[in-house]
Amino acid sequence: MSYSVGRVADLAGVTVRTLHHYDEIGLLRPSARSTAGHRRYDDADLDRLQSILFYRELGFPLDEVAVLLDDPDVDPRVHLRRQHALLTDRIEQLEKMAAAVERAMEARKMGINLTPEEKFEVFGDFDPDQYADEVQERWGDTEAYQQSQRRAATYTKEDWQRIQAEADALTERFVALMESGAAPESEAAMDLAEEHRQGIVQNHHDCDHRLHASIAENYVTDQRFTENLDKVKPGFAAYLRDAIQANAERHG
Repeated sequence: MSYSVGRVADLAGVTVRTLHHYDEIGLLRPSARSTAGHRRYDDADLDRLQSILFYRELGFPLDEVAVLLDDPDVDPRVHLRRQHALLTDRIEQLEKMAAAVERAMEARKMGINLTPEEKFEVFGDFDPDQYADEVQERWGDTEAYQQSQRRAATYTKEDWQRIQAEADALTERFVALMESGAAPESEAAMDLAEEHRQGIVQNHHDCDHRLHASIAENYVTDQRFTENLDKVKPGFAAYLRDAIQANAERHG
């Protein structure tokens, strides 16, 4: 079979002008001409065009493509092996690029997606972005951090208000229990500690009892946590930490 220049252009997804150019520079000369002088391409011409377009896609200049294809000592199977190797390399490069783009997209999605005014409505004077760099540096490579960031990116102002209200209500119950004289190791205090852990699981990230106890240790070892929690009631940071650790021990 033979094909007109227009048909070949359609099959290959190139312009007729491109095929004319390839003919003019000797890169792809049609095997025949019609009686009217029009270019006619056969199957071998199409095979050569496919190789030309492959090398062009990989960034080879036309003069190098001509050298590659016109070497009389090169078996056609060598071309296929070379193309396979080049294509494999390109796939690896594209996969790395795709992974980098995905990481960038993920980073864009992460974080509390609120305006400054909405953040003030929800969190008051506390700025959740204030320690963002420190948090990422300390826990950025953990699954808990990644999971928390993914969830945070989907929350609306109303979601954050609900989460904050739940936390405030739990804190009030903790303080009432503390003021009643109940020990942090009491059944009631441990039950509230379990609610605290469940709130983390439901709203932020997976959190087993061991991780929960580790987080709670920061309440007394990091002065910033301690000061913030003790604003609620002096000694509350230590009480909360002790209740969470007791609950963790209760669950083995």
